[in-house]
Amino acid sequence: MTVPGTTASEPAGSDAAKALRPHAEDAFADELAALAAADDRPRPVGWRLSPWAVATYLLGGALPDGTVITPKYVGPRRIVEVAVTTLATDRALLLLGVPGTAKTWVSEHLAAAVSGDSTLLVQGTAGTPEEAIRYGWDYARLLAHGPSRDALVPSPVMRAMADGMTARVEELTRIPADVQDTLITILSEKTLPIPELGQEVQAVRGFNLIATANDRDRGVNDLSSALRRRFNTVVLPLPATAEAEVDIVSRRVGQLGRSLDLPEAPEGLEEIRRVVTVFRELRSGTSQDGRTKLKSPSGTLSTAEAISVVTGGLALAAHFGDGVLRPGDIAAGILGAVVRDPAADRVVWQEYLETVVRERDGWKDFYRACREVSA
Repeated sequence: MTVPGTTASEPAGSDAAKALRPHAEDAFADELAALAAADDRPRPVGWRLSPWAVATYLLGGALPDGTVITPKYVGPRRIVEVAVTTLATDRALLLLGVPGTAKTWVSEHLAAAVSGDSTLLVQGTAGTPEEAIRYGWDYARLLAHGPSRDALVPSPVMRAMADGMTARVEELTRIPADVQDTLITILSEKTLPIPELGQEVQAVRGFNLIATANDRDRGVNDLSSALRRRFNTVVLPLPATAEAEVDIVSRRVGQLGRSLDLPEAPEGLEEIRRVVTVFRELRSGTSQDGRTKLKSPSGTLSTAEAISVVTGGLALAAHFGDGVLRPGDIAAGILGAVVRDPAADRVVWQEYLETVVRERDGWKDFYRACREVSA
């Protein structure tokens, strides 16, 4: 989880300070600088930090000088270590998981720690063209002077290859299969041919690529076996325990709240626990005590959605309440997250309310608030 906001290296009035959501390398410039100063371990060519320091940046820790590195990812340490180690080899990294498991988050912070720049990004969609991965052309120059390097518009991947940086491709499996396969030569030969000029761009040391893919998108545009072999796949899981998920939600909501001038999240810790409990029970299809079997809704009910529900609730409490997060502030957000399919999901939600929420000690206010918004 990150803490967006101004750092000591970002004076008030700077572009980074004004940004609603600064890039990781801007929001955490002080932490990255402190890690670089304290880092005496071997660094791969082109890296700003050693693999150990990159892992510390993501997982958090304390430096010998007392600097506290805040955790950006809360999860198994080995997952981060494998991801970082992969980037130190010649294999690309594929972060795989269900929606809301911090794939994009981890990708951004890895790129920021390794290269100092997380902006070399290709956003994958069904309409992503080959040019977004390879290169395009400045057609005014192309028509005026013909094909030349001056008329060529490099993609983020091409720039990363030339500069020895880390490129990112989001939602790889949303990209059409023939465009995906543009990456095969780049990842295997570490070169990008430019046939129009009879030239090529060779990747310099330090180049690598991080891609993310959604478990729910399997079958949309599956990776070819040739492309999949070029990646080392790391699966990011949902939080293993309720306490871990509450910790993640609390941290992130606190960070977002500070950037939006909302009340501190600890004021609503009970409601955060309630949101996490509801999401985990409906995801797993069973109540917390294991006594009641539940139907699961069509949505993912991810940790990211829990963060959104609580942040929205804090905004309601701040602007239309007394600043303290209460059941009525989160009820509508939970309803919106659970009921994605109005026909099927509403039945799931009503059954959950009547069989679990209604009977649970200390949840009467929450039950009434949910019944009111569900009416």
